[in-house]
Amino acid sequence: MTDQAGEAMTPLVKNAASRPPAASLRRRVRPQSRWWTVWLFLLPALLLFLYFKFIPMFAGIQMSFQKVRPFLGNEWVGWSNYAAVLNDSRFHDAIVHTLILGFGQSIGAVIGGLVLALLLEGASKTLWFVRTAAFLPVVTATAVIGEVWRIIYFPAPNGFLNSAIGSLGLDPVRWLEDPAVALYSVMAVGIWQGAPYNMVIFLAGLAGVDRSLYEASAIDGAKLRHRLWYVTLPALRPAMTIVLVLAAVRSLRVFTDVWVLTGGGPAGATDVWMTRIYSLGFERNQMGIASAASILLLIASIALTALALLITRKRAEK
Repeated sequence: MTDQAGEAMTPLVKNAASRPPAASLRRRVRPQSRWWTVWLFLLPALLLFLYFKFIPMFAGIQMSFQKVRPFLGNEWVGWSNYAAVLNDSRFHDAIVHTLILGFGQSIGAVIGGLVLALLLEGASKTLWFVRTAAFLPVVTATAVIGEVWRIIYFPAPNGFLNSAIGSLGLDPVRWLEDPAVALYSVMAVGIWQGAPYNMVIFLAGLAGVDRSLYEASAIDGAKLRHRLWYVTLPALRPAMTIVLVLAAVRSLRVFTDVWVLTGGGPAGATDVWMTRIYSLGFERNQMGIASAASILLLIASIALTALALLITRKRAEK
């Protein structure tokens, strides 16, 4: 009898053993039941992005192939707008100015941010005030910064900066009115504004550096410059990559500080990609050509970002 009962219970025990536990069932059901919950929470943001970003973007792509004629209906012109942009000599000058300005601002802001981070890195409680003061240009409106620097760059001999260089025996400079100097004056403002932003990223990178490496290198007799070159900079390589990519992409879209300081002048000496688009679209009413220039800027930004990521990935694989 006992053997028969045992034989009868054996399949039940086997079924119970082969049955997945309730917890694992919940784990299997949970991801399937939650995927729509995630999208439900994302839906408001996606709708905002769709309405205010992606639909205007697709409208801009469509306008880049049209001759925009308000109240008369747009006319399809194919690639003519792109040809007009690429054959425009003023647009060529604007690209050159954008590259010079972007390269100078990116390198200057990276070096400035690194120097600020090395000077202000530490656990001292009094450093927060200096860090906050250094970060102020980032949170200040660019239009305000532009007006402040227009006062600093006042071309009269008693202007703020001209008074400073006058004390050194130098002649006054027309910082924003001289075509040979204006672009570099705008570049200095961009470096001054971008360096504190990079400083924050470098400070986060410095916080992750293993302190025992500094102690070991100091015991081995390494000097300060050796510790900086062989310990600090290699540890900051990921932060450096992020900063360079952000600075390069941001430099292509520079507009407000150039427009507030010089308006693209004098004589087009500071005319950059974005100010050229603005002039074409809103001053000469050539919205189709301006849309084509905007699409080219978008393609250049994507290509630059992809190139930077490719270089970073190859270095990481080494």
